[in-house]
Amino acid sequence: MAIMQMQKVSICALKKDRKAILEKIQSMGIMEITPVLEDEEGLEKLNTASSRAVFDKRAQVADQALDVLDLYVPEKKSMLSSLEGKDLIDRESYEKLLEDKGKILEKAGKLVSMNKEIAEKRSTILKLENQIEAITPWLPLDIPMNFDGTSRTAVLIGTISGALTLEQVYAVLAEQAPEVDAVDVSVVSADKDVAYIAAICLKNEAQEVENALRTGGFARLSVKSRDIPSVYKQKLEEKIEKLNKEISETEAKIAEYGAARSEFRQVSDYFRVRAEKYEVLGTLPQSKKTFLLGGFVPAKVVPALEKEIGERFDCTLDVEDVKEDEEAPVLLKNNKVSQAVEGVLDSYGLPAKGDVDPTGIMSIFYIIFFGMMLSDAAYGLIISVVCFVLLKKYPRMSRGMYKNLSLFMYCGISTIVWGVLFGGYFGDVVTVIARVFFEKDVVIPALWFVPLNDPMKLLIFAMIFGLIHLFTGLGIKGYMLLRDKAYLDFFCDVVLWVFLLAGLLIMLIPSAIFASIIGTQLVFPAAVNMLGKVLAIIGAIGILFMSGRSSKNFALRLGLGAYDLYNITGWLSDVLSYSRLLALGLATGVIASVVNQMGSMGGKSVFGAILFIIVFIFGHIFSMAINMLGAYVHTNRLQFVEFFGKFYSGGGKEFEPFHSDTKYVDIKEETYL
Repeated sequence: MAIMQMQKVSICALKKDRKAILEKIQSMGIMEITPVLEDEEGLEKLNTASSRAVFDKRAQVADQALDVLDLYVPEKKSMLSSLEGKDLIDRESYEKLLEDKGKILEKAGKLVSMNKEIAEKRSTILKLENQIEAITPWLPLDIPMNFDGTSRTAVLIGTISGALTLEQVYAVLAEQAPEVDAVDVSVVSADKDVAYIAAICLKNEAQEVENALRTGGFARLSVKSRDIPSVYKQKLEEKIEKLNKEISETEAKIAEYGAARSEFRQVSDYFRVRAEKYEVLGTLPQSKKTFLLGGFVPAKVVPALEKEIGERFDCTLDVEDVKEDEEAPVLLKNNKVSQAVEGVLDSYGLPAKGDVDPTGIMSIFYIIFFGMMLSDAAYGLIISVVCFVLLKKYPRMSRGMYKNLSLFMYCGISTIVWGVLFGGYFGDVVTVIARVFFEKDVVIPALWFVPLNDPMKLLIFAMIFGLIHLFTGLGIKGYMLLRDKAYLDFFCDVVLWVFLLAGLLIMLIPSAIFASIIGTQLVFPAAVNMLGKVLAIIGAIGILFMSGRSSKNFALRLGLGAYDLYNITGWLSDVLSYSRLLALGLATGVIASVVNQMGSMGGKSVFGAILFIIVFIFGHIFSMAINMLGAYVHTNRLQFVEFFGKFYSGGGKEFEPFHSDTKYVDIKEETYL
């Protein structure tokens, strides 16, 4: 368990080398760049906004081309394709491909244009289909839709309320235009809401007829065409057919670009990385001939930075330790097992200045507690094997996912161990199958004991594990105080509490209360009992007088000491929290046993066997999922609340180096971290 030491590096180099230096630092990925010399006279910053916008736009074109290919030429992906991670390519192939980046970008632009063309044609088709739908009720009409009449007659074509019958339409005309008698109305078609009509009248009476019809909701036909509706519909359908054919041809052309998907990805990442470089470039102060660059670098890779930058470029590279009043970003360095638990620590908060990295010690307790809560060997075997296979099959998965699967693999191994100790294999499935289907009594004995048969024993051990966990946290606090040479604080805040808690434990173990819990009476020698009382008294008095030592007011000092001494109830609460190890462990066994009993309800028969298999599969999938969730949540809680509460504050800032943050591919580079 370690926090990598950081150092501050400042680089002053020739302005002509700034892009090359930035590219090298970006490819190395070992330096978190921070602002230097703000508002210094003689130095200015380059406005790179326009260049970044150009690179971002080019990357966006490549991304859009990939979206087009995904739409028309989708890749065949498995259910677990999200675990595959980015493709890894070597630097030589990458640079060779980028020689044609202009042509590749041109192809991407063509794809985007073709997709836009398809979208426009589909929009046109939609409009044509709407026109067809609009003229469908008029298909029986045998005159052109824009026909206005002859030299002496007028034709009014339009819609009117469907609630009116033909007789009611004539009644409206008679009421609203009584002087008009030469009018003929025909209903072309009708539905419950609208009637489609054509009215013929004398040309000089057309306006009066139209005004009369409008009182019934008349509206003229909006579609104007020289063709009769049936012919017009046929022409529209021909246009749609032609557009669909053109769309199919364009889609076929798009499909021909499927092989260029990898090129688009690499070009997209290239311009994305350049945009990031120019974003940083715009933050660097520079004069006419030089520029400044600074940031945090892990101490162990400073020599590599000096070799790659200091020796290759004409520059000055200064290295200094982080100042006392300055907080450096945090980068953890742990072994493989502890690395798997770094995600848990990160979700709480990275170590702040003065903290230690608790990941190594926490990983031990985390894996043990998780396995103890799940405590079924079959569940553990499934979890560990599945995670192991996924880790081996998809080595390029994201770092976060790799850590999570590694964590569950180790927790699965722990679950196997606890399952063997407690005799849990899909609950009591072996016993149930033997009894129901073979009429025999078969029991796989627990290597230690069965929690369902002896829950109090498990409770005692849960409390013991809890005390070990809590005292470990207190011990880490003591280490931190000794490291900082705070010897008085170490004695008052650690040693006195150890005295008090150890004394109370020595007094509790031989008591009747404890005997009622474990079912047996333990007897200590009188000297041991006296030692417990002495330790408890020394600890209590010391805490009472020393906890408020920062105050010169004696009464306030005693008050603070009494308040701190009251914190013994917090310790009791913390110890009782570890009863969740018992509760979750019993829950796994109980739920699994209930699933087995439900499955065996069909008895010894073909139907019973089928029922058992179905219930077994779905029931244990549910049981494993719900108990895994419970174990994960409660194991986290024991770390965050009980363990970290004794020594850890968190709140550190994660180390975020300037690196090639690609989206699709990773370029094979020499690794430094």
